[in-house]
Amino acid sequence: MPLNMNYSKNKVLTVIAIALLGCGAVWLWQSSPAVTSASSKKNSPIKPALVNFNVASTFKAHNNPISAVAISPDGKLIASASTDNTIKLWNLATGTALRTLSGHKKWINSLAISPDGKTIASAGADNTIKLWNLATGRLIHTLSGHQASVQSVAFSPDSSTIASGSWDQSVKLWNVATGKLVRTFSGDCDVVDAIAISPDGTTLASSNYFDNSIKLWDLRTGKQTRGLRGHQEAIHSLAYSPDGKTLASGSWDKTIKLWDLTTAKEIHTLVGHGDKVESITFSPNGKILASGSWDKTIKLWNVATGMEIQTLKGHDNKIWSIAYSPDGNTLASGSFDKTIKIWRVSR
Repeated sequence: MPLNMNYSKNKVLTVIAIALLGCGAVWLWQSSPAVTSASSKKNSPIKPALVNFNVASTFKAHNNPISAVAISPDGKLIASASTDNTIKLWNLATGTALRTLSGHKKWINSLAISPDGKTIASAGADNTIKLWNLATGRLIHTLSGHQASVQSVAFSPDSSTIASGSWDQSVKLWNVATGKLVRTFSGDCDVVDAIAISPDGTTLASSNYFDNSIKLWDLRTGKQTRGLRGHQEAIHSLAYSPDGKTLASGSWDKTIKLWDLTTAKEIHTLVGHGDKVESITFSPNGKILASGSWDKTIKLWNVATGMEIQTLKGHDNKIWSIAYSPDGNTLASGSFDKTIKIWRVSR
């Protein structure tokens, strides 16, 4: 979930972003107030018996806001990134800080852990992606090629490639083993703020910042296949359902949309957050969607009905990133309040 230190809720700010853009231009742009979607009625909370998360622990070690969190596929480790330019690895069960990974020259926007559990990728405002050995913390590769801040990274299901989305208006695909650039996706002339790769590894979704749209790309050919439109403001998070049939998008218009990828139609608009939605993630079984917001809360939603299940409160500032554990019983959240909270299901 990309971090921009210049924004503030409650008022409109003019933000000047200078990047080397694929259209050969430099843009001056202005943010606008969040707009709540009116496409669906506010959902009434329901609480299934087995979905009741509570704060289990709070991790404090970073000196700056937490910009990203990720949980390892075996559920034993959690990684956190911060605007202090570092990554920290933690024992998820005990909260013990294991090591600190340093190397980025500016803050880190996004983290991803490979499905095979061997590699962690970090996307930086220093225009680079770094690949680290998860077990040892050793830096493996620094991927250079983007001309502006890298906002999001995602691994392919087989862990062999990694995709990166940048403010330079491109998505790049890299070979994890060699660190070499495989392909560049570009041409839609917009800033890329979020990406996600489908569970079958055939499709990549990217969000366009300025026109609030989603682009779908064929990973094998690099060709754009489809566009999705409906949000009123920038989309800062994308997530595929585990079965690959649904795409979720979280936006600064305070809503989350669920899209049927067979028909390219909107299924639900999830309304309930009081501020920008910054991060979304599906539960491992695909039945629940979690969303983190600038309103300091996490909301859990029933994917089938679009109904709100539970609201989690505990952070003192904006939530930038959330992650599910592989068993679905734990959520991790990183906040502007400089803490990571671990939420566990109470039965």
